[in-house]
Amino acid sequence: QVQLVESGGGLVQAGASLRLSCAASGRTFSRFVMGWFRQAPGKEREFVAAVSWSGGSTYYADSVKGRFTASRDNAKNTAYLQMNSLKPEDTAVYYCAAATRAWGTSGEYDYWGQGTQVTVSS
Repeated sequence: QVQLVESGGGLVQAGASLRLSCAASGRTFSRFVMGWFRQAPGKEREFVAAVSWSGGSTYYADSVKGRFTASRDNAKNTAYLQMNSLKPEDTAVYYCAAATRAWGTSGEYDYWGQGTQVTVSS
């Protein structure tokens, strides 16, 4: 079992930056691919980014490529999502997720956090 807790969300203006954190506890963090997803009101949950076990590989949705950066610190059991140049359309609840057999949008993520709200005003 893995417990995931997101933090770092908030209300910012367009063009600002935020860094989300996802603290993990339980099973060995470095065994998991870490993914980031988001869900806006009235919309389905969508994939945002993923970072591999070592942190050496990342994968992004086209909508955030070049603006968001996924990373991890296995010594701290924490994954991060650095979000720059935020846009109003980035407003959503952001979730981190852990997977042993998934990459990007392929496969299923086994564990999910509770989410953190990101609101970007114009």
